[in-house]
Amino acid sequence: MTVSSASAQRLATDHSAVPITRQTSNELTEAGKWTRALRDYRTPNPVRATWELAVTSFGFVSCWILLLLAVKHGQVGLYALMLLPGAGLLVRLFMIQHDCGHGSFFSSKRANDWVGRVIGVITLTPYYQWRRSHAEHHASSGNLDRRGIGDVLTLTVAEFQSRSRWGRARYWLYRHPAVMFGVGPFYLFLLHNRLPVGFMRKGWRPWFSTMATNVSILGVVVFTISVIGATTFFVVHLPLMLLGSGAGVWLFYVQHQFENTHWANGENWTAQQAALYGSSHYDLPKVLRWFTANIGMHHVHHLASRVPYYRLPEVLRDHTEFRNLGRVTFLDSLRGLRLVLWDENVQRLVSFRHARAEHPTSCSH
Repeated sequence: MTVSSASAQRLATDHSAVPITRQTSNELTEAGKWTRALRDYRTPNPVRATWELAVTSFGFVSCWILLLLAVKHGQVGLYALMLLPGAGLLVRLFMIQHDCGHGSFFSSKRANDWVGRVIGVITLTPYYQWRRSHAEHHASSGNLDRRGIGDVLTLTVAEFQSRSRWGRARYWLYRHPAVMFGVGPFYLFLLHNRLPVGFMRKGWRPWFSTMATNVSILGVVVFTISVIGATTFFVVHLPLMLLGSGAGVWLFYVQHQFENTHWANGENWTAQQAALYGSSHYDLPKVLRWFTANIGMHHVHHLASRVPYYRLPEVLRDHTEFRNLGRVTFLDSLRGLRLVLWDENVQRLVSFRHARAEHPTSCSH
């Protein structure tokens, strides 16, 4: 099934998303058609999934061992050479955990859950807690009335204006790249994930998942340190975690923080609109698509989260209208760092400079 020729032509020639963020009945109908069309891609391939897991795990372990040997024998060149691919493979492991959380990697729920739990020890991410939080993200992405769980905090211009000088300064600091991609990943993966933040009163499961992951992490760390020593362990693993977590936060940021993204109030919000127009197609080079497990095809993922990542390229191959929809290049993503506030008047993300120009008194800090 494909969309109408008129819609396809519009999407192919105009990916600015300005006209298509209006929720006309025709667009909602088309979004429903796209959702139904993607059902054919939801079936996991157990052989392909096993291969993806094996290649990624083997690659990560190999990089880790080579880093260990480089540290032991003072091979600075080998150490530097292995850091980026090792961090990239850690990101890829996280994306497998991500698909397991959606129940899309394997056909078996039990296989998804166990693989997700084990990888969660490596990525420092409690599987059950993260799965709940990420489900909230999918259920509320782009909804101005349901912000706060599993997303990047984004204020509207009016909300920013209404804050005190200190409140505006805190938001400016939070959105600064050094904090967002430097301090933020360290806090998120090493500290925030150690407690079921956001699910403290949701029963025993988030606590059990989080604490079981913490105990498992502690056991692995203590055992590894007893074998190779604390200094060697941290010199090998800590840079991988920091680089991998930083890349992960960057990817998540770019997936929804682009100029012509889509936000709506609750009564005007639909999951299909938010998926198609509030999620980007981060068009990366092929090698980076492999390391990031095609997560850049995020608009398709949000529209049909049960499609395994290894089948997402099939969707863009068969439905070319998705290729330019929400397309963001690497340079676009860098320019998008300045976009930090949602302007409800113009229906797009804007910079602090824009907000100050429009409201010079109330927005100064």
